[in-house]
Amino acid sequence: MTSATGDIRSNELCAVGPWPVSAQAVTYVGSACVVEGTGDFTVADLQLVRRQFPDRLVTLDGDVITVWPPSLSTP
Repeated sequence: MTSATGDIRSNELCAVGPWPVSAQAVTYVGSACVVEGTGDFTVADLQLVRRQFPDRLVTLDGDVITVWPPSLSTP
């Protein structure tokens, strides 16, 4: 995945924190957050991440949960 700003932070440890148990890596690309799992995440895992980011769009695609950047306000 590439970023126009080059603001990619490498994987962070998932051993501690409110991440799903099966999370293996958390990567930040700008203000987006990508959680990668060791297998498919469950709806409960998705809800756990959504509670951490209540004002953001959070989607589930198998073994990846994506927290999308905040929407830009239009004047």
